[in-house]
This record gives sequence, C-alpha cells and structure tokens, in this order.
Amino acid sequence: MVDFLKKYEGLWLFVHSPAAIVAAIVAVLIILGAVFAPWLALVNPYDLSSFSLFDGLLPPAWQDGANPKYLLGTDDQGRDMISSILYGARLSLVIGLSALTIAAVIGVGLGLAAGFYGGRFDAIVMRIADVQLALPAILTALLIDGIARGILPTAIQQDLRVAVLTLAIALSLWVNFARTARASTFVQMNKEYVQAAIMMGQRPIRIMFVHILPNILGPLLVIMTVDLASAILLEATLSFLGIGLPADSPSLGTLIRIGMQFLLSGEWWILWIPTLFLVALVVSINILGDFLRDVFNPRLR
Repeated sequence: MVDFLKKYEGLWLFVHSPAAIVAAIVAVLIILGAVFAPWLALVNPYDLSSFSLFDGLLPPAWQDGANPKYLLGTDDQGRDMISSILYGARLSLVIGLSALTIAAVIGVGLGLAAGFYGGRFDAIVMRIADVQLALPAILTALLIDGIARGILPTAIQQDLRVAVLTLAIALSLWVNFARTARASTFVQMNKEYVQAAIMMGQRPIRIMFVHILPNILGPLLVIMTVDLASAILLEATLSFLGIGLPADSPSLGTLIRIGMQFLLSGEWWILWIPTLFLVALVVSINILGDFLRDVFNPRLR
C-alpha cells in the first residue's frame, strides 16, 4: 500500500496532509448535500406551499421555544434553515461552476492563442487583461450586470437573473486563466514536440489544443480550484448587495442578506448559520487549491 501511494506522489501527499483531508471531507459533504438537496431537505424553500409563516423565527433545537423538527431553526418566512442552506448552496455552486467554465473557456482560449501567435494579438489581449486587473472583480461584475440591465427588456430581466449573474462573474475571472495559459504556452513553444508539430504542418488549432493544452493543465487546475471559491464568494457578495438573486430564490449570499435584517433583534441563527456554512465551503476549496499548487509545483513545498 505504501509503495502504491509513493508511486502516485499527489495521493501520497494528500494522505499525509491533515488539512487537505479535512478540507476535502468538508467540501465533499457540502457538495453532496447540495446535489441531493431535494431528497435531504425538509422543505423546498422555493415552493411557498411547503412552509408556513406560523413557523417563522423559530430558534435552533437547543434553545427554548424551538421545534425539534427544525434543528437549526427557521427564518422569517418559516423556511427551515437547513433546507434553505442546502438549496442555497446548490444554486451558489451551479452559478460558480457555470461561471468558472465560461471563464476557463474564454481565458484558456485567448491565453493559448496569445502565447502561440504572439505579436499584436498577444499585446491586445494582455492590455485588455491589464485594464481588467486594475479593477476589482466585484466592480467588473457590477459593471456587466448594470449593462445587462440597461440592454435587456424589463419583462425578462427577472427570468434571466441567473444567466446574467453567471456571465458577469465569468467575465470577471477569465484574466487569471488567460495569463496562466499564455505564460505556460510560451514555455511549451520552445519544446521539441511543439517545434516538430509545426514543422510537420499541423494546424495551429490542433497544436494548441491537442499538444500544448494537455501539458499545461497542472497550473490551470490550480487556478480553477482557487477561482471556484472566488466565483462562489463573488456571487454571495452580489446577492448580499441585492444585485444577485431575489429573496424567493435564495443563494447563500441572499440568505446572509436576509439574516442581516435580524442581526440586532436576537434571531442570530438567520445570519450566522449560512455565513459559517459559506466560510466553511470557501475555506475548504481554498485549502484544496493550495494543496494542488504544492502538488504541481514541488518548489513551493
């Protein structure tokens, strides 16, 4: 068993990293809870007929006046907190993963092309990236969201909130992928296998995606892991500011925004429980990202 683990260095390092193990367990449990939310949740927070206002503001089960049916209490609408968190995490993960996928496709594609062709195309892409890096991701997302609100008809804006929010986050995160892919492509361009493919007359698109891309996936996987946490946190921030998802379709950020209204009235669980859940999710993903960075770059250990 030891020989098997040593053969796969990443697995060996994982087994000997308590922080990575705990982070992986937390992340997997949260993701599984989100995926199976329809089966695990006591109520559907998106279905008004599944909960009652008479159950509103019930405290967690260990406090006086609680209903044992609701282990972590209820919010002002009577929604079970555990159910709201599971569905909220599900929506946050869907938006985060979708935004990350779009950002990776745009960023990796532009980074590969910039590193392969160089010249004027590289200069244009990198200047655009530099301009965007000068702005915080939250401001870029706010700008894109504002433009979408101005362009889209008012009648369909509510129906396209998830799509607009996903696109705004994606266009805020593509730069890291582009810069990493570009730098890695520059390195690979000097390798013999790339020069041989060019001399054989293979098409540039084939060289980039068949030969170069598989050899630069290591640093890109690290970026994907770290930016997943950034995407989830960015969605939560936008929803907290009231720009993201509405209260009747709560994500983790929306639940925290709702909980802020009860911070000083004694119903602490409405704010702190989803906040701690979001912190656990983001921190666990970041720890896994740091672990992957150490695996793919031994010099950083």
